[in-house]
Amino acid sequence: MMGGKSSTIAAGVCGALFVGYCIYFDRKRRSDPNFKNRLRERRRNQASVKQGTGLSKLPDLKDAEAVQKFFLEEIQLGEELLAQGDYENGIEHLTNAIAVCGQPQQLLQVLQQTLPPPVFQMLLTKLPTISQRIVSSQGSLNEEDLE
Repeated sequence: MMGGKSSTIAAGVCGALFVGYCIYFDRKRRSDPNFKNRLRERRRNQASVKQGTGLSKLPDLKDAEAVQKFFLEEIQLGEELLAQGDYENGIEHLTNAIAVCGQPQQLLQVLQQTLPPPVFQMLLTKLPTISQRIVSSQGSLNEEDLE
């Protein structure tokens, strides 16, 4: 009977200490001057990832460094999304990469060897839409250059 009471008291004390630590940690975290900035930045990043999946802003095609950076980011993001099972968004990013690639035929051959056939078919069906998007973005760039 005494063993049951003491274990109950010990469990209650441990629970109270844990709740006290949680309150202390939360207060310390919230009083950190950079907490709100980091929280806003994290929320912005999450919102942009949710909104921006598949709708990546195309780089200036005249800037080789920007195109190369965009290409590598899109390939990496596409591979990550495909590995997670998000085929639709992964394919979208891979088509963006193909669209700005200097040698799209070679990239398509590599992707054909590495991707499962149904996923590669999805990729092929998405290619015309991304090429239209590139042409329209180049058209708007050319209009801006004229002004």
